[in-house]
Amino acid sequence: KKMTSSPLPLDKYFSYAVASTHRKLHVNLNKQLNSYGIQVETWRVLETLDQTTNLTMSDLAKVVLMNPPALTKMVDRMVSDGLVQRQISREDQRQVTLVLTNMGLDLVQNVRQPAIHQNATVVEQLGPEKAALIHEALESLNKLL
Repeated sequence: KKMTSSPLPLDKYFSYAVASTHRKLHVNLNKQLNSYGIQVETWRVLETLDQTTNLTMSDLAKVVLMNPPALTKMVDRMVSDGLVQRQISREDQRQVTLVLTNMGLDLVQNVRQPAIHQNATVVEQLGPEKAALIHEALESLNKLL
């Protein structure tokens, strides 16, 4: 059966609904993180490195939702700011991995709080069941794409 070609209102497209929600969450969290002098992407890198070891730059780029050249620039800044250091991978001498410095470890402990607070607020406002359902639906959609 042929699908109809009549357009949907913009806010009825999944891509728009997800993008609109992402933008609001991103802008809100960025405001919170500005007081620490970092952006959401930096927090994602700090959080990921605190919870995962031996990620290559390309693996890290996928996890933190950045393209590799942009991540490399950001990591260069984080290295010069003393938050992370590059190490040769123990598994593969050709690979470089990142580790948090003590300063990076201290920062991630502090900047985690706004993200936890935002997450808890969303769960509280939606209710735990609806929040879990939305999260599960987004994960399913993500796997399909």
